[in-house]
Amino acid sequence: MGQYDSPTEAALARLRSEKLSSSPVDGAVEKVATLGGIILEAIGFTGAATPSSFLSALKSLAVGKDEDNLIYFGEALIDDIRRLYRLYEGLKQRFDERINSPEFTAVVANATLHITRTNVENRLKRLAHLIVNGVKEDDLELESLDDMMRAAVELTEYDIAVLKSIYEMQIEMFSAQSMNQQQAQRINGLQRKWQDWWGLNLANYQGVKGMKFNSSCTRLQAAGLIASLGAKSRSESPTTSDYELLLEGKKFYERLQEIAAQQ
Repeated sequence: MGQYDSPTEAALARLRSEKLSSSPVDGAVEKVATLGGIILEAIGFTGAATPSSFLSALKSLAVGKDEDNLIYFGEALIDDIRRLYRLYEGLKQRFDERINSPEFTAVVANATLHITRTNVENRLKRLAHLIVNGVKEDDLELESLDDMMRAAVELTEYDIAVLKSIYEMQIEMFSAQSMNQQQAQRINGLQRKWQDWWGLNLANYQGVKGMKFNSSCTRLQAAGLIASLGAKSRSESPTTSDYELLLEGKKFYERLQEIAAQQ
């Protein structure tokens, strides 16, 4: 095989090369300086910039950002697919069928819309993880993945860390026995888990740290990943309530992980 493992990789390399040749670092700095100059002109401090020149400068910056994001996302997607095939060699034919399906194409096309909403590389990598884990699990349902992609580019690393803590605290609540419990019994079990967790961790979440933890819980709830239980097990905890990890939150957290061999 040649320098590239696929036509897609060759295309990405070509795009990256064109990007570097047309927009070197000096050029990027010059663009920002030019934009600043245009803004000063527009508000009357220097010269006489027109609205069209200001919009053109903004468009140039936006196009450059989107190209950078597309390249990074494309490389992350290829890396994850390569890892998937390496770890599951016996399932290559199944993965080929899924990756060549209209559903996969639709999901990747949808991801290219979400990459325009962030410049954070970790969030772009999350999109690749979501897609390739979807291939692995044969779950490329667009509506569900769109919701997860939206959360992937909006949540902070700290939000994900809080979700991880809740996931590890409550994962056993998804056993068949726990899932068949009456709601009141399940809530009691969840509140006991929070009480035990705060007993071990409350000292780490005082003051600003506690407020930050509570803010993350609020964002995770807004994303539909956790739900308030309406009360809290310890009055001194910094959150406004205890929270339950939802099925959507469990699925989202698991799909964000690096492609791994089945345990």
